[in-house]
Formats: sequence, C-alpha cells, structure tokens
Amino acid sequence: MSTFRNRSVVLAAATTAVLALALTACDGDSTGTKSAGPASDAATAAASAEASQPATDAKADGSAQNTGATKTGTSKTGTSDGSTRTGGDTSDSYAYKHPCKSGDLSVRVYPREGSATQHVIEVNNVGANSCGLSYFPQVSLGAAKASDHSGDVRPAVPGGLGGAPAYPVKPKTAAIAVIDLNPKGGEGVTWINEMNVLADGDHMANADTQNFELGPAVKVLDPKLGLYESTVAAAVDSMKQAATS
Repeated sequence: MSTFRNRSVVLAAATTAVLALALTACDGDSTGTKSAGPASDAATAAASAEASQPATDAKADGSAQNTGATKTGTSKTGTSDGSTRTGGDTSDSYAYKHPCKSGDLSVRVYPREGSATQHVIEVNNVGANSCGLSYFPQVSLGAAKASDHSGDVRPAVPGGLGGAPAYPVKPKTAAIAVIDLNPKGGEGVTWINEMNVLADGDHMANADTQNFELGPAVKVLDPKLGLYESTVAAAVDSMKQAATS
C-alpha cells in the first residue's frame, strides 16, 4: 500500500510540474507575440511616415517651382506680347506728324483685274504705328536698262489737292493707288518695261524707290495716276480725275 501511495504522489508531482512548464511556455509565447506585434506595427507606421514625408515635401517643392515658373513666364510673355500688339499708336493725328519710313512699308504692283491697261499700287503698313504718306506715290515709267532716266514718263495726277497734311495708314492696312498706262487705248510707246515707285515722294529719298517689271506688250500713252485710297474702286475713281497735260 505504501508503495502504491508513493508512486501516486510522484506521478501527481510530475503531472503538476509538466502542467507548470506548459503554462509557462504558453505565457512566454503570448507575451512574445504581444510585444512583437506592437513593435512590428510601430516600425511599419514609422516606415510609412518616413516614406510619405519626403514624397509630400517633393510635391510641395515641385508645386512651388511650377507656380513660380508659371507666374514669371506669364508675366514676361504677356507683357512682351501685349506691348507688341497694343503698344503702337494707330491714330490719324499720330500719322499726320510721323511720315512713313520705307522699312515699315511693303509695296506691291499688279495688274488690275478686268482691265488691260490699269495697275494697282498697294502700299502696306507693316509697322506698329500709323504713319503718313504723301497724297499719291511718286511714279515714273521707263526702260529698266537705260543709263539715263531723264526721258522717263510721269503720269498725270489729280489737281487742287488740299486738306489733311498726309494720307494716314494704320498698321496692317494698305494705301491703294491705281495707274492707267493707256487710258484711251491708243498706240503708245513700247520701249517702257518698268515702273518705278516711291511710296512717299515728299519725305523719302530717291534711293527708296522700288522697281517693278512690266509685261513686254505694254503700250504707254498719257498715263494717269490717282490718289491713295482705301479701296481699289475708290482709287480708280480718283485716277479718272487726273488731268492729262
């Protein structure tokens, strides 16, 4: 009986020891998991905050740089473009006091549609300001290769001129004159093959004269030149008022 009791006590003690060890192991795992969990979450949060912070700063820096460039660019470009487009004076009063310069003009000469003897002289203002021209262009007709142009033919122009001190031309508009090389359609001279045009004979030097080739079949007789006008039709009417000598 005593032997059995001793064995029971030993087994009970052993069982108790085993249970104690098991509980200790469980408590250790549980404590380890709890301490590791918050540490892992904290590290993840810190890493996330650290990664997001530079991205936010970079975005802020980028935004600041973009805003500055946009403001600077818009200011400079807007001012430059604005002064170019709207900086000029387009009034007639300004044109009366400022004769056109040859560098601000583009001159064209071409046959008038529907006429065999008339040509259009178109003077375009390509400058930024209005400018003033003489009442009509200075025109002579001659031979391109002639060494002496004293015999060149000059057209008749309207008389009795007066009024404004100049013909005003606004930027990007044209002053138009029409010349009829042979108003009566008679047998004219055939040696003339060039038209010489000075846009403003009152203020420009002869060196600013431009030369335009005429066709080989041109016959010139008592040519007539009108005043500068804003349309071809008005220029034709003005040309008809020129008195031939």
